[in-house]
Amino acid sequence: MNKTTENFLKKLLETPSPSGFELTAAKVWRDHVKGHVDELISDVHGNSIGILNPKAKFKFIVTGHIDEIGLIITHIDDKGFIYTQQIGGMDPALLIGQRVRIISEKGEVFGVIGRKAIHQMKPDERKKNVEMENIWVDIGADSKEDALKRVAIGDPMVVDVEYRRLAGNKVVSRATDDKAGAFVVAEVLRRLSKRELNICVAGVATVQEEIGLRGATTSSYSVNPDAGIAIDVNFASDHPETDIKKIGDNKLGGGANLHRGANINPILQKEIFKTADKHKIPYQITAQPRGTGTDANAIQLCRGGVAVSLISIPNRYMHTPVEVISLDDLENIITLIVEFIAAHPADRDYRL
Repeated sequence: MNKTTENFLKKLLETPSPSGFELTAAKVWRDHVKGHVDELISDVHGNSIGILNPKAKFKFIVTGHIDEIGLIITHIDDKGFIYTQQIGGMDPALLIGQRVRIISEKGEVFGVIGRKAIHQMKPDERKKNVEMENIWVDIGADSKEDALKRVAIGDPMVVDVEYRRLAGNKVVSRATDDKAGAFVVAEVLRRLSKRELNICVAGVATVQEEIGLRGATTSSYSVNPDAGIAIDVNFASDHPETDIKKIGDNKLGGGANLHRGANINPILQKEIFKTADKHKIPYQITAQPRGTGTDANAIQLCRGGVAVSLISIPNRYMHTPVEVISLDDLENIITLIVEFIAAHPADRDYRL
């Protein structure tokens, strides 16, 4: 991955975008794809849609959600301490001692998440699970009035963790789920813009996936595609305390994570396998016995139904501040999707 492309990935991952508050990251995404697409559309929901070859009859959608998990301010007490609830789902124990960035209309506000010191806890308190009600955000305010000069009820926040490189082309970020997928969509559009296409391609950075696949539901209805691919992350099983008998054998650096199951159109998936084999693109397979909790589920059930596939990025430590992925997997997924779409005929019957 060249430096310019990685800098875009870094900027996208570091820009806060909790579900419902994606606009700043969406602008980063749009700025990257504009000039490479024939049309660039935003909607009232916040989805960003880049379109190539819009006059073609057959429409193919590619999505990756640009929202991330986060917190939202629900209460400020008389002493200026801030209480929150989750946007999306995470283990509250992971929040203790974290730094946070609060996204306020007055600008970003820095804070820290506090909890009673372990020295002050009784033995039974130390064994209890951490609850959101027992932790708070401290911005240094001396009173509620002081805090309200800087933040407001309903302001979102994210854990303040930078994008960093690890060994072996691995990177860590709080938000690879799934801004890494939105990154893939942007790069697919950029690279396909240099190829001759037989079909219309709509690349979408969807919103509000973490709270119910909401952006994929609305954008796929608007695009009305014939077929599509959703890009998301999936659990890597190559770290301690994972059970490959339950989640499958899925390694960082092992290539695109392809899927088989009810959420996946078998004809479309077979063609993707053929493309991967033809171009010697590495992949690994995961079984999906039911609908997935990804954009693929919303797209498949849009209108009268859409032929859809899911391609996942192996991800360690999902929904934590230290999600880890491989840049090699991103490159392989981009190449696979680009080669598949570039060779797609002007029409294909995906009916079973």
